[in-house]
Amino acid sequence: MDYLGIDFSCAIGSLKSGNLPPKDCLLALISKLLGYAIVAASTTVKLPQILKILKHRSVRGLSVVAFELEVVGYTIALAYCLHKGLPFSAYGELAFLLIQALILVAIIYYFSQPVGISTWTRALLYCAVAPTVLSGQIDPILFEALYASQHAIFFFARVPQIWKNFSNKSTGELSFLTCLMNTAGSLVRVFTGVQEKAPTSVVMGSVLGVLTNGTILSQIIIYRKPQVKKEKKVK
Repeated sequence: MDYLGIDFSCAIGSLKSGNLPPKDCLLALISKLLGYAIVAASTTVKLPQILKILKHRSVRGLSVVAFELEVVGYTIALAYCLHKGLPFSAYGELAFLLIQALILVAIIYYFSQPVGISTWTRALLYCAVAPTVLSGQIDPILFEALYASQHAIFFFARVPQIWKNFSNKSTGELSFLTCLMNTAGSLVRVFTGVQEKAPTSVVMGSVLGVLTNGTILSQIIIYRKPQVKKEKKVK
């Protein structure tokens, strides 16, 4: 019994005979299900961050470069997966994350007026190069090099934000929920990567994601301002 690339026959056969599915069968099934769960969750992972900016009409404490590098990293990763013809469950979240990341950067630009020439230059350069990368119309060796560099890109996408949080002793308008989902997603990808015997570089990229996203998440908790309790009026 195969559905969406997931083989349920092993588990169902064991359950029908009154036995628990074998460990290998169960782990493989969990890995596939988690893969699709990540894809489903990714459709809204950056929504809390977008809504928080729109609500407060502020990008206080947010590093523009960090979010721009995220867009670059998602673009390279998605292009590579499309070019290699990987199953949708292995990379589907990248498409949704890229769309949301682009919207997020556009909103940050809007609330960061006036936008400098260097920022516009980076944006125009991305618009010029991204279609070529996504279509895979570049030299295969360069493609492999770009994919190998994506982990460094995501790492350096987090560093400016981590440093800014540390310097300000505040996380500004960063969304706790978005950071929590980013950390959880990286943790799940570590499990699915190990289970499906993904290349070491892919697994290490997910581990790096856990460390960097986890650091930002811990900063949000540490630097969160305590709520001031309203004193009751004495009649």
